[in-house]
Amino acid sequence: MKDPYANLYEVTEIHDLRDVIKHRVEGFPQNPVFLVKDKKGGEYIPISTEKYDHDIDSLGTYFLNTVKKGARIAIFSETRYEWYTSYLATTNGTGCVVPLDKELPVDDVLNMLTRAEVDILIFSKSKLPIVNQVYGKVDTCKHWICMDQLEDDRYLYYQDCLKIGEKKLADGDKIFTEATIDPEEMTILLFTSGTTAKSKAVMLCQKNICKNLMSMFSMLYIDISDVWLSVLPLHHTYECTCGFLGQVYRGTTVAICEGLKYIAQNIQEVRPTAILMVPVMLELFYKKIMKGVKADPKKAKKLANGIKLANALHLSNKMRRKLFKQIHDVFGGRMRLIILGGAPVNPEILKFFQDIGFLCVQGYGLTECAPILALNRDVAFKNHAAGLPLPGCDVKILDPDSDGIGEFISKGDNNFLGYYNDPENTALALDKDGYYHTGDLGYIDEDGFCIITGRKKNVIIAKNGKNVFPEEIEYLLSLSPYVAESVVSGVDDKVKDDIVVTATIFPDLDEVKAKLGIETEPTEEQIMGILKEVVAETNEKLESYKKIKNTVLRMTEFEKNTSKKIKRY
Repeated sequence: MKDPYANLYEVTEIHDLRDVIKHRVEGFPQNPVFLVKDKKGGEYIPISTEKYDHDIDSLGTYFLNTVKKGARIAIFSETRYEWYTSYLATTNGTGCVVPLDKELPVDDVLNMLTRAEVDILIFSKSKLPIVNQVYGKVDTCKHWICMDQLEDDRYLYYQDCLKIGEKKLADGDKIFTEATIDPEEMTILLFTSGTTAKSKAVMLCQKNICKNLMSMFSMLYIDISDVWLSVLPLHHTYECTCGFLGQVYRGTTVAICEGLKYIAQNIQEVRPTAILMVPVMLELFYKKIMKGVKADPKKAKKLANGIKLANALHLSNKMRRKLFKQIHDVFGGRMRLIILGGAPVNPEILKFFQDIGFLCVQGYGLTECAPILALNRDVAFKNHAAGLPLPGCDVKILDPDSDGIGEFISKGDNNFLGYYNDPENTALALDKDGYYHTGDLGYIDEDGFCIITGRKKNVIIAKNGKNVFPEEIEYLLSLSPYVAESVVSGVDDKVKDDIVVTATIFPDLDEVKAKLGIETEPTEEQIMGILKEVVAETNEKLESYKKIKNTVLRMTEFEKNTSKKIKRY
């Protein structure tokens, strides 16, 4: 492969998040920054860059006239315009923003507000039942602002706060617009997923985010005419940095999806050109397409022949979009770019979408890396790889074994500042030389691509001392249409003095019924018969010490966090 870093795209220099919006105003004033709805099922309404910039300055002016500089402001809401405004109104001169997972239960919300020493909580009406239970229980929090008007004197109304700040701004108040921003000071505090006891509070500064944005967009071309559909939760740094801040920076437009069940409808309304997804979402689209194709042998043959023709003639993506128009219409007809992150993705599914005309690539990131550490480029990618380390990121393999596999460690301006009030875990994560220990295992290939084999904490150590990576086996199982989800673990068999590699599988019942030729619910015995065949086929691809020795049937989906990752216990 030629130099995969050749011909990096030119990017605008930014030093802080105020630069992000001000450069947007100067460079792309004509592009609406957001498309929003004022009610479910309504029309999308464009929000201009000028309005967004003005609202940030107005709300920020209110904040700094209400709390001291450096205040902690938490946001607890679904994705909406007020979320975007509150974020930059905090970081661009007020203090430190604390995005909270909108799915958090009461105890976790209380715990995080307390640990973060929050001064202001901004929330939506949908979160009111939880907010009512934590109100008055956080000593530092004196201001509670609802994005929607309530008949409750305890809570301020967001629009009233905005108008107060707007008037002060009009009267010449420059307390916010001229506030000093230190790019290396903590201005973002993010809680990692996990139980309250285990979640860590990641401290990020604006230098982390800005360096990440510049490096990321030097590798992957984003056109100012792109329209993105935001479908992932904003508290998650993947969506926040790449799907929000990155798009403000690059001058594109972001349309807010009304919710997961509205994705198909919103895609047709917005006709987006780009989207960020987690693999499980792309897999659902893939299964839906394949289900329709399998139901009609003529369609299946036409699709297969079309892909062969497109590849033989090396057709451009533009030509492929015409050739496979029926599938592209499902995505609104204009979708050109799909970026995957948050979990490993089946390379065969990536290849399918590339074959039919989508630029479909995956990246690799962690909250502690603000978040992108590696990314496949549009001009240089490998479907089995997590990506190339971002420019400016020094990525190494720590203590590689005989196969070259070890822990990824990284050093760069995107590395976090540490865990808030947690020196012990900070010392474990950041070594004395400034390298962050990711906890992910893998190797770097001859072209410099990062190949991830699994998580350090998930590794099963066989009795012969060899490492078994559950993710490798789970990927092989996922290739079967009869496996919806699986978790591979090592069970200690004290009788046999052995570690038994065990696969717990949640089957795809529709596929099982199709194979059995029945419409009624299959028996567990029938399902296990099929799964044992799947496991036998999988074991043929594995070395002896990695083979699945025990199969467990699970009849419900695995519990997942809000990033759609299976929770392992």
